[in-house]
Amino acid sequence: QVQLVESGGGLVQAGGSLRLSCAASGRYAMGWFRQAPGKEREFVTSVSWSGGNSYYADSVKGRFTISRDNAKNTVYLQMRRLKPEDTAVYYCAARRGMTAGRTVHDYDSWGQGTQVTVSS
Repeated sequence: QVQLVESGGGLVQAGGSLRLSCAASGRYAMGWFRQAPGKEREFVTSVSWSGGNSYYADSVKGRFTISRDNAKNTVYLQMRRLKPEDTAVYYCAARRGMTAGRTVHDYDSWGQGTQVTVSS
């Protein structure tokens, strides 16, 4: 397992933006998931180790962007046009290997989570 350190959550008004960061060293595909109170953890987005392939949940397409800087061992989640329904704890996840996954079962390591709250 790899240690993941997330940062960047907070409180923002609807329509605003936030950027989350996740530091992880090593050759891993990375993903972001989120979990709202009383709901299951759900896939948000993922990216291959090279950064050449990425996937998004339909609910965030066109608003969220995942990127990575392997020189800095960091993955980013840029969130724009945030909605109250985006409110959740966001988790960074790492998957050993090159290809990105889209389910919780694809990932070996998880961050501690960071709260994102979008007010209406």
